[in-house]
Amino acid sequence: MPGRWGALVAVLGGVLLFAGFEPVDFWPLAFVGPALLVVALKGRRARTAFWYGFLFAVALFAPLVLWLSNLGWLPWAALTLAESALFGLLAMPVPALLRRRAWPVWIAAWWIAVEAIRGREPLGGFPWGRLAFSQADSPALGWVTVAGAPGLSLIVVLVPVALAWVVLAGTGGRRPAVVGLVGSLALVGMGPLLLPEPTGGGRTVTVAAVQGNVPRARNLEEQTRVRNVTENHAKATHQLAEDIRAGRVPKPDIVLWPENATDDDPRVDPYLGALVDDAVNDVGVPVLVGAILDGGPEGRPYNAGLMWRPSTDPQPGPGEWYAKRHLVPFGEYIPMRDVLGGLGDLQLIPRDFEPGQDKPVLFRTGPIVLADTICYEVGYDGNVRSTVTPGANLMVVQTNNATYERGISFGQSEQQLDMARIRAVEHDRATVVVSTVGISAVVAPDGSVMSRTGLWEPGVLVETVPLRDGTTLADRVGYWPELVICLLAAFGVLSGVDWSRTASRLRRRGGEPRETSATADS
Repeated sequence: MPGRWGALVAVLGGVLLFAGFEPVDFWPLAFVGPALLVVALKGRRARTAFWYGFLFAVALFAPLVLWLSNLGWLPWAALTLAESALFGLLAMPVPALLRRRAWPVWIAAWWIAVEAIRGREPLGGFPWGRLAFSQADSPALGWVTVAGAPGLSLIVVLVPVALAWVVLAGTGGRRPAVVGLVGSLALVGMGPLLLPEPTGGGRTVTVAAVQGNVPRARNLEEQTRVRNVTENHAKATHQLAEDIRAGRVPKPDIVLWPENATDDDPRVDPYLGALVDDAVNDVGVPVLVGAILDGGPEGRPYNAGLMWRPSTDPQPGPGEWYAKRHLVPFGEYIPMRDVLGGLGDLQLIPRDFEPGQDKPVLFRTGPIVLADTICYEVGYDGNVRSTVTPGANLMVVQTNNATYERGISFGQSEQQLDMARIRAVEHDRATVVVSTVGISAVVAPDGSVMSRTGLWEPGVLVETVPLRDGTTLADRVGYWPELVICLLAAFGVLSGVDWSRTASRLRRRGGEPRETSATADS
């Protein structure tokens, strides 16, 4: 197709892929967007592929992370452009792959490799926009139990690759392309057969998730000055205790507070410590408190989940804690702080957080073995898997979405909830998402939402959930399927390079003369 149409098709592909995610959340469009990109890249040069890939990614990421503009338009633009430039670079080999036999295989592997790279680089990667994360309501969801999020992305990408195959195939080659499309859709349709049981006949416990709420301040500086966040969560917990005594709700086995429920270390701040301790003793069960803890190197704080036990427990008060390992760049630390630290709202982040040790921490209370994931970490396969495989039978995602929902509310909380639903299925564990301002939710092992709160309103969720032991196939195979697919993609790219022509071009650029027939004969 003409170049101008190729660019428009690439942009349309990015827009349609975005619409597969929250807040639009029409997951079938995730089967169409990548197909349009592949069609647009057919027959292009590598340089053109960069620009088409760049435009596709801008059309995807600009609306997908629009919620980041609540922190400032500069961070939103910087993240969008950085992700788009990276995607453009990674799209450059696609035209060469499309010229190869069995190109649908190479393109599907290439897509998974792109997601793997984006999820790790730069600055620890940014996994938003993975095909898997658009499929929380799709029949394909069950495949995440087989090979994790990369495996689910692979099942999904087979459909757009087959669609592109149908479009690009000549008359004689359309029949196998149609067979490929029907087969890929059949794989998607098999997903429900792989879903875990939502409840089952095993052990159950009752959990409570407390969303105390945060004032919807006009700017980030006002929001960070608010001290009554802990008061709000303590108040909601006291009300929960009153409801238990009145018989309105069952007594939970554990209470969960969100990330940043205390804005200082309650172990050393007497006022905050008293608030937490009174609430814990009133409800009479352990409470996992999202807290900022002192004690990091060079005075840096930890963003942590802290277990606080009532006075009736053999070890009352604050105990074990888990510190967030995967910190948010420009949120919990500022790269090149000397250069960038004075820009906009970044001035309100006076010091960097310290990442926790690279090992899981399991919270044990009664029959519960709780794995904690804090906010941003839910997007990273290894972070979540490493907390489940040591023996956790219940998962919690502590989060604080106040910063990203205070102005433009554009799906950040819903996107994160979808990720948590996918993780619940991937690891066959009930999962509790607990947020300061919403969305908090209790998710069954099959990814269904048992109950949830709204945004910017206090609430307490009390649900009985199953405790699951054992591991899924995705837990057991770990990162190996993704690695194998990435190696396949690398082989596809490297084996398609004309190395002699490349070397000749490099020699000419280095000033060496072309070889003539006379010099060849001599």
